[in-house]
Amino acid sequence: MFALSEFPLPYPTDALVPFISSQTLETHHGKHVATYIDNLNKLIENTPYENVSLVEIIEQSAGKPAEQKIFNNAAQIYNHDFFFHGMCPQCEAKIPDEIINSFGSEQQFKDQFKSAATSLFGSGYTWLVRDEDNVLRIVNTANADTPIVYNMKPILALDVWEHAYYLDYKNKRADFIDSFLDNLVDWNFVAENLRQ
Repeated sequence: MFALSEFPLPYPTDALVPFISSQTLETHHGKHVATYIDNLNKLIENTPYENVSLVEIIEQSAGKPAEQKIFNNAAQIYNHDFFFHGMCPQCEAKIPDEIINSFGSEQQFKDQFKSAATSLFGSGYTWLVRDEDNVLRIVNTANADTPIVYNMKPILALDVWEHAYYLDYKNKRADFIDSFLDNLVDWNFVAENLRQ
């Protein structure tokens, strides 16, 4: 069974101001993620999933219609935790050379990432991943879907569900994406994921 304390924010709720407000982080983490954890605990109680890791739950429930609710809640916990850890206050690290070499320049990477994130219809995530051929790619996943079930290693995630930005940006998703890419990405976190 899981608890919100196992998935803490890596910074105070006011650390990302003015780009993400305390209210947004308190709601996003303290209410949305907490609800996914509560739902998952109820769904896995007295099942074989009760004593396995979050990633094992995701991998074992993926693609099984009867276990879609379990997958959705488990994957949302994982996706959110990855998203939150990919940001930092006053990030000063530079974008890793591997990304610049793969996409041509920092601006080309940002342009392609923003294009993917703005074009995602409805709710979901935009990811930088390393695919099974060791190639860096930008991919979108809808709703709670996650790249780990497609043999892709997540490097960076952006949550583009409306609850991630609506209090601060209203319907201006593109402005939120710009703030994320220009001011919030923890390139040290990204570099660490690239090395693993």
